[in-house]
Amino acid sequence: MSFIKGLHDVDNCIKLQKYDGEGLEAYDIDDIKPLEPSNPRMRICFLDLETTGTDNKEDKIIEIAIKCIEITKENGDDVKVVAAYESLEDPGMPIPESATKINGISDDMVKGKKIDWKKVEHIFQTSQLIVAHNAEFDRGFTDQRLEISKNKIWACSINDIDWDARDFKGVKQELLCIWHGFYYEAHRAMGDVDALIHLVTHPSYIDNKPIAELIQNAKRPMCRVEATFAKYEYKNLLKKRNYRWHDPDNGNKDDKAWCKLISHEEMDTEREWLNENVYNNNFQGRFIEVSIIDKYKSR
Repeated sequence: MSFIKGLHDVDNCIKLQKYDGEGLEAYDIDDIKPLEPSNPRMRICFLDLETTGTDNKEDKIIEIAIKCIEITKENGDDVKVVAAYESLEDPGMPIPESATKINGISDDMVKGKKIDWKKVEHIFQTSQLIVAHNAEFDRGFTDQRLEISKNKIWACSINDIDWDARDFKGVKQELLCIWHGFYYEAHRAMGDVDALIHLVTHPSYIDNKPIAELIQNAKRPMCRVEATFAKYEYKNLLKKRNYRWHDPDNGNKDDKAWCKLISHEEMDTEREWLNENVYNNNFQGRFIEVSIIDKYKSR
C-alpha cells in the first residue's frame, strides 16, 4: 500500500487534512428535471444509512443521508451538488448498544424523528445511478422502504472500483480516505457521504478518476458466483476472497452458499481458484447472470 502521489511528506511524516464536506454544498434546486441519456452530464446519488443492525428484514434504518451530484460522465469532472437530504428516524424500538457504539446515535436523538421518503424518492427519480460503499447493505434496507429503489441502477464503490489495481490493499472507506490524505467524522451518514464523494472525485487524479471507472463498471452486467456445498473449513479462505455468506429464509438448504459478484471476464479464473482451493478439482459451485438493475439486490 502507498499513499497517493503528491502528499507532503516531511521526515517520513504525512500530514492528513480533516475533510468536512468543503466544495460539496448543495444548491437545493427544487425543480430538478432528469437529464436526457445523450447529455454529457449525468446525476449520481450517493447514499449512506445508519441502522440498528445488519439484517434488512429485522433491523431498522435510524439515519439516512443522500447527495445528488451532477458531473461530466466521461471523466468525472466539474462536480456540482444539485440536491441533498438527511434525517434521523425513530425505529420504534430501543437502539441496541452495539449500534450506538458504532454511530453514536441514541434513543433520545431519534425520538419523534421520521424520514421523508417522498423527498428521497424525488432525488432518486432525478438520478441515473445510486452509489453506496458496500451497496448490497444499503440497497437491502432501501429496497424495503422505497419501491423506486428496486428499479434503479446501483453501483458499489467497493466492487465497481478496482482499488487493488490502484495499489490500495484494502477497501474500508476510512482507510482509503486516509491513503488519499484526509480523514473525516466517520459513521454518521452525511459525513460518510461527503467523504465518499470526495474520495472518488479526488483532485489528485488528473485522469482515470475512480468515479469514471465506477460509472463504466455500473453499465456492465455481472455474474454471481455461489460456492455451494463448500466445507466449513474453507470459511476464512472464502472471506479473504471477498465472499459473503448467504442464508435465505426459504428453508432450502441448497440455496445456502458463500457468494460474490464478479465480471464475466473473471469467471474462468474464479472457477479455477475454487477448484484448486475449495472443491479439490470437483467443482460444485454455480454462476448466475445478474442484470445491471439487479446488481446488489438482496437475495
